[in-house]
Amino acid sequence: MRNKIIKVILNSGQEFISGEELSNELGISRTAVWKHIKKLKEEGYEIESVNKKGYRLVDFPGDVLNLENINHSLNTKHIGKNIIHLSTIDSTNDYLKRIGNQENHGTVVISEEQTKGKGRLGRQWESSAGEGIWMSILLKPDMVPYKAPFITLITGVAIVNALSKLNINVNIKWPNDIIINNKKICGILTELSAEIERINYIVVGVGINVKNMNFPSDLDKKATSLYKEKYIVSRVDIVKGILDEFENLYDDYIENNNKETVLDLCRQYSNIINKEVYMIKGEEKELVTCIDINNEGNLLVKDSEGQIKEIISGEVSIRGIKGYI
Repeated sequence: MRNKIIKVILNSGQEFISGEELSNELGISRTAVWKHIKKLKEEGYEIESVNKKGYRLVDFPGDVLNLENINHSLNTKHIGKNIIHLSTIDSTNDYLKRIGNQENHGTVVISEEQTKGKGRLGRQWESSAGEGIWMSILLKPDMVPYKAPFITLITGVAIVNALSKLNINVNIKWPNDIIINNKKICGILTELSAEIERINYIVVGVGINVKNMNFPSDLDKKATSLYKEKYIVSRVDIVKGILDEFENLYDDYIENNNKETVLDLCRQYSNIINKEVYMIKGEEKELVTCIDINNEGNLLVKDSEGQIKEIISGEVSIRGIKGYI
């Protein structure tokens, strides 16, 4: 019921809405309305109450990642129009894969906590309650499966664009890490359910460290958070920005097969092109120079003998010579 009240008050903008109107619209007593308003204030919603005028939302907490807060002023047509907000879950990707056949394209799952968050190559992703953005997007494109990996690059550019508009200086470490000051702030995990020539659905997982201030010793030198880097921003604003940016780039790719916009930005924001890095595959480690990202979104590197190699996303890990990157 409180979510319905939030929605009505948000939609009223700067206008007051009376307790009687809320009571009639929601089918509850005015006393019940007052109790819900009181509870919302305790949750951080700044609601002005004026006798004989009613209630007006002055501000809402930027950290409540529910449907109403995110959908308010969201400019998308389908991405994020259905948001499932959870307190805790094993993994938003796994949850969405369990319900993927039943949910619509564009459904977003956001959880305050993940107990089994994961990254590429089966790595664990720390996902503490309330400290980050742990979300997954369900996509149902009409395209052949081999085109799906490019969506990871689309997601990376969408995140960088959204954070840049919030005056956050970030880079991309190909193919799926977002970097601040040479430390990882965000990871992307794209998973696919498909047949030989047909995609059933794609799940794109995004994990962003927002408030984390302390990291385990094995992560402290390669991971950071927005708060730790002195960027105090609203999680709601970040999510809305990413969903807006993602839909524009994704639709352009699906409808027009436009890859150039994303590729140009991947190159522009890359922090590994023209650098020497280690290319790691299993127990093998090779020093190479990153040259470019080709038109398929694959990484081009030059080895010690001057040979050019094309690296496909998912084949290897990239590490810097002196640290994470």
